[in-house]
Amino acid sequence: MKIPRLTGLEWLIFAIAAIGFIFDTYVLLMLPLILPPALAELGHLKPGTPEFTSWARWMFFVPALVGGFFGLIGGYLTDRFGRRRVLTWSILLYALASVASAFATSIPMLLILRCAAFVGVCVEFVAAVAWLAELFPKAEERENVLGWSQAFSSLGGLLVAITYGFVLKMTDRLPAIYGAHEAWRYTLISGVIPAIPLIVIRPFLPESPAWREKKAKGLLHRPNPLELLQPALRRTTLVTALIFACGFGAAFGAIQQLPQIVPGLPEVMKLAKPDQQQMVKGVQLWQEWGGLIGRVVLAILAVLIASRRSLLRIFQVPGLLILPLVFFYSHEMSLAAFKWGVFFCGLFTVGQFSFWGNYLPRVYPLRLRGTGESFAANIGGRMLGTSAAFITLSIVSSMPGKSPTIQMTYAAALVGLSVYAIGLIASFFLPEPNQEELPE
Repeated sequence: MKIPRLTGLEWLIFAIAAIGFIFDTYVLLMLPLILPPALAELGHLKPGTPEFTSWARWMFFVPALVGGFFGLIGGYLTDRFGRRRVLTWSILLYALASVASAFATSIPMLLILRCAAFVGVCVEFVAAVAWLAELFPKAEERENVLGWSQAFSSLGGLLVAITYGFVLKMTDRLPAIYGAHEAWRYTLISGVIPAIPLIVIRPFLPESPAWREKKAKGLLHRPNPLELLQPALRRTTLVTALIFACGFGAAFGAIQQLPQIVPGLPEVMKLAKPDQQQMVKGVQLWQEWGGLIGRVVLAILAVLIASRRSLLRIFQVPGLLILPLVFFYSHEMSLAAFKWGVFFCGLFTVGQFSFWGNYLPRVYPLRLRGTGESFAANIGGRMLGTSAAFITLSIVSSMPGKSPTIQMTYAAALVGLSVYAIGLIASFFLPEPNQEELPE
C-alpha cells in the first residue's frame, strides 16, 4: 500500500493525534484491571458477591452515561468554538482526573473522578477525528492518516496492561499512598504521563483550515443538534449510533469482563493470587494485540475497499461467530486456546472502532461534523454501548452454571451474540458516502 508523503508539520500532527488516541484507550481500559483491587481496598468487596457486582455495574455504566452526555455537548462546542481549543481542554481534563482518582478515599469518590476522566476522553475523540479529517482533505491521504493514527489506540490497551504488570512488581518501591502500596493507584497516576506532550504541543498546532476559513468569513452557522434528526440526516444519525453502540456493547459486555473471568478458569484457579493477577494481565495482552492487529487491518482495507458496508462486515461476520463461542466454552478450553480465542475477539471487535473515524467525517457537513460524530460515538457508543456491561452484570446471577465464573462467561456470550447480530443487521441500512471529499 502506498503511504502518502507528509511534511514535517504533518508528521508532527500525525504523531500528536496518535498519542492522543493511545491515551484515550489507556485511560478507559484501566478500569477492568484496577476495579477488583480498588473495590477490595475501598469497600472490602470481593468478586462474585452481590455488593461487588452492584458497584461494578455502576463503575462501568455511570461514567459512560455522564461521558456520553457531556461528550455530545463537547461535539457541539467543537463545531462552535473550534477543534483545537476543545482538544486542548479535554486532554487537560482527563489527565487531571486520572491523577486525582488515584487518591480516592471511597468508592463514590472514585466513581465521580472516573466520570470526569470519561468526559475528557469522549470529547477528545470527537474533536480529534474532525480536526484530522479537515487537516488532510485529500481522500487517500485522509483515509491513511485517520486509519493509521487510530490504529495506535490499541497500543493504549497494551501499554496499560504492561504498566499494570510492571507496577505489580514495583509496588513496594514506590511512595506509599495513604500508608499503603496499591498497584491500582499507581496505574491511575500513570495516566498523566502521555498527556504531557499533548498539553504542551497541541495548542501550537494549526486549527482546521476549513473551519477557520468559514468562521472568518462569517459563513459558519451555529450548529443545531436537531438537524441530525431532520430527514436528510436522520437515517445516518440513527444507524451509525446503533452500530457504534453494538461495537462498544461487544467490547464492554463481553471482552472487558475478562479480568473477572480469568481467575476462575480451571488452570488459573490453581495459581497463587499474585500469579492470577499476572495471568489476568497476560490474557488482557492477547486481547490488546488482537485489537491492534484489527486496527492495522482496517487501516489497510479502508483504502482498498470502496464500499463502507463491505468493509464493516469483514469484521462483523467473523466476530458474530467467534466471540460467543469463545466465551461460552471458555471454561472447557485449555488456557492456550482461550488466549487465541480472546486474540480474535479483540481483532474483530476493536478493529471496528477505527472504521468510524474514517466513515463519520464523510457523512456530516462541516458545521455539524463534531456534533454528528459525537452523537454516534457518545450517545451510541459511550451511553448505549457501554451499558452492555451493566446488562451483563445484571443477568449474570440468572445464568446457569456451578460457579460465578461460568455464569459470567454465559452472560458475556449471550450479550456479545445479541449485539453482534443487531449490528450486522443494521449494517444493511448504513448509508454509503456520496463522495470521497468531505461534505461542506
